[in-house]
Amino acid sequence: MRIVEITSPGAPEVLRPAQRPMPVAGAGELLIRVSASGVNRPDVLQRTGNYPVPPGASDVPGLEVAGVIDSGDTAALAAAGLKVGDRVCALVAGGGYADHCVAPVGQCLPVPKGLSDVEAASLPETFFTVWSNVFDRGRLQAGETLLVQGGSSGIGVTAIQMAKALGAQVIVTAGSDDKCAACVALGADHAINYKTHDFVAEVKRLTDGKGVDVVLDMVAGDYVAREVECLAEDGRLVIIAVQGGVKSGFNAGLVLRRRLTITGSTLRPRPVTFKAAIANRLRQHVWPLIEAGQIKPVIHSTFDAAALDGAEQAHRLMESNQHIGKIVLTWSLS
Repeated sequence: MRIVEITSPGAPEVLRPAQRPMPVAGAGELLIRVSASGVNRPDVLQRTGNYPVPPGASDVPGLEVAGVIDSGDTAALAAAGLKVGDRVCALVAGGGYADHCVAPVGQCLPVPKGLSDVEAASLPETFFTVWSNVFDRGRLQAGETLLVQGGSSGIGVTAIQMAKALGAQVIVTAGSDDKCAACVALGADHAINYKTHDFVAEVKRLTDGKGVDVVLDMVAGDYVAREVECLAEDGRLVIIAVQGGVKSGFNAGLVLRRRLTITGSTLRPRPVTFKAAIANRLRQHVWPLIEAGQIKPVIHSTFDAAALDGAEQAHRLMESNQHIGKIVLTWSLS
């Protein structure tokens, strides 16, 4: 099979097309003939040597794919209502940058009606992450207010649409006026340009001093102290990445007085049973919203995975932070 491999830790040019033996699906697994592979920030961290591969996972990068079921565990497929030839998208712990990928059956979902494989490949990583952190850990409810840091990212555009579709108010931050406008067009109630405005002061102004109920944070570092100031009573701060650093200082008195919760998680190393439970909730609560057009994939760019510099260019774009929405690699038939 064709893959994109990391030849050594480093800059985007260390990504190169290569060949590997065809994988075989084991018990509880299926093999997908991949049409499209999503590109995510953890792929960049893995490429630079800053995100170790979980035990047992492929060293090939890539956490989400879409395509057609080629083979698999017959009993597991039947129990999931799937069969060979069905179009699916899947969350995987690695191996997504390949034209064939093994995935646990429980981490697969049917491609929503009306979506292309490119659109479907943009769903799993961000949708699993947002559901797990905003709705499970963050307990966001209809009528509450969510603050999303980095609203124009793949996670951000997913969080905006999912929260709005499920009845919440959404405030986002973004790094330019154009990105802020794009977030509002996707449904955000307010967008704050963090380069020109103090997001703490703006959140307090927009909420009449009350603050927000949930913060989805991909920065950490010195953002944590400022986010604690943004939270309403009984508010929840959920940290899912540490782009701003792993060390944070904050006003613990505010945590006590406002009964705040500070939590966080990583998805990649969690067991299949945990991810399968998220898949079931997405299929029940979110997939109908996608099929009804209330939530739409946002694709910024696609790149040919088999081209010598296809994945390299995709990662350069990811690192530039100039994109709005998702970046996807495509695999032509060979």
